[in-house]
Amino acid sequence: MLADSISSSRDRRGFRAKPMAIMLAIVAVVFGLLYGFVAFRSAMIKQFLAGMANPPQTVSVTTAAFQDWRPKQTAVGTFRAVNGADLSLEVAGIVEKIHFQSGEQVAEGQLLLELRKDTDTTRLASLQASAELAGITLRRDQSQLKLHATSQATVDTDVANLKSAEAQVAQQEAVIAQKTLRAPFAGRLGIRGVDLGQYIGAGSVIVTLQALDPIFLDFTLPQQALNGVDVGQPIDANVDAFPGKKFTGKIIAINSKVDQASRNVQVRASLANADHKLTPGMFAQIDIVTGQSERRITLPQTAIVYAPFGNSVFLVQKSGAADDKTAPAGAGLTAQQAFVRLGATRGDEVAVLEGVPEGATVVAAGQVKLRNGSPLKISDAPQPPVDADPKPVDQ
Repeated sequence: MLADSISSSRDRRGFRAKPMAIMLAIVAVVFGLLYGFVAFRSAMIKQFLAGMANPPQTVSVTTAAFQDWRPKQTAVGTFRAVNGADLSLEVAGIVEKIHFQSGEQVAEGQLLLELRKDTDTTRLASLQASAELAGITLRRDQSQLKLHATSQATVDTDVANLKSAEAQVAQQEAVIAQKTLRAPFAGRLGIRGVDLGQYIGAGSVIVTLQALDPIFLDFTLPQQALNGVDVGQPIDANVDAFPGKKFTGKIIAINSKVDQASRNVQVRASLANADHKLTPGMFAQIDIVTGQSERRITLPQTAIVYAPFGNSVFLVQKSGAADDKTAPAGAGLTAQQAFVRLGATRGDEVAVLEGVPEGATVVAAGQVKLRNGSPLKISDAPQPPVDADPKPVDQ
C-alpha cells in the first residue's frame, strides 16, 4: 500500500511539471523570436543607414594651373570737369537779351546774356558829362594859373573834382558790366535756366559751363596701395554708359594727406575727351596696374569655401577602388579638404598662394555638401565660364 501511495504521488507531481515545462519552452521560443526580430531589424536599419549615410555627391571640378598674374588695384571714381561752373550774375534784373543756345560750344569771353540796363546807361551818360565838365574846368583854370589869374588851390580842387567824376564813371561802367554775362572759359554750355523778360535775382543760376577736354577722374585708394601708385602711371576706366569701350588716362596728382576717418587717399587722373562722351558726374570703374607680371596658381572664386577660421578648397583624391577595373566609373573618388592662403582677385578668378599644388583637381561647384572623405561623382555638365575681366550685361 505504501509503495502504491508513493507511486501515485510521483505521477501527480510529474503531471503538474509537464505544463510548466511546456510554458517555459513556449516563453523561451517567443523571447527568442522577439530577440531575433529586433536583431534582424537593427541589422537591416544599420545596413540601410550605412548605404544612405554617404552617397556619392555630384560635383564640378577644375584643374589648378599657373597663369600670368599682373597685380592691379581697382577703384570707383567720378568724372570732374577741368573747369566747371554754374554761371550767374552779381546783380538782379530783367533778362533783355540771350546770346546762346542750350548745349552750345562757346569760346572764352563770348557774350552770353544781358540784363535790362536803360537806367544805368542814362546815369552813365550823366556822369560822363559831369566828368567832361570837370576836365574843361581844370584846363581853363590851369590856363588862368599861368596868367596868375587864379590860385593853385583852385587848380588842385579842379584836379580832385575831375578824378572823382572819372571814378564815378568807372563805377557806373562796372555796374553796367555786372549786368552782362560772358563765358569765363571755353567749354560746353548746359541747358538754359532763364527766359527773356524773366526777373532773376543775384546769384540765380543761368546756365552751367563745363570744359570737357581733357576731363578729370577723381577716386580714392586705401593707404596700403600707395606703394604701387605714382604720378604719371596709366589707368584704364570703364563706364557702364559705353559697355566694351575702355578709356585710358594717367594719374596727375595724389593728395598730400590720407583721410584719418577712412585711411584712404584721393587720387586724380586726366583723360582725353575730344568727343565729349565723358561728362562730369559720371562714375567709372578704374584699373591700375601696380606691379610686374607673376606666375600664380589660379582658381575660380566659386571653388573657395570662405570661413572665419580659414579659407579652404576640396581636392579630389583617388583611392584603390579608382584603379579597380571592375569598379564602376568614378568609384574611389573622395573629397579632401585643404586650407589655402589666397592672394588678389581678378574678375571671377582668385590667386592661390599656398595650399594647392599645380595640376591638382579641385571641386569648383557643389562643395557646400561635402566633408572630408565624401565620395564624389564628377558631373558631365559644362561648367560656367570663368572670366578674368567680366562685363555684366543686362539680359
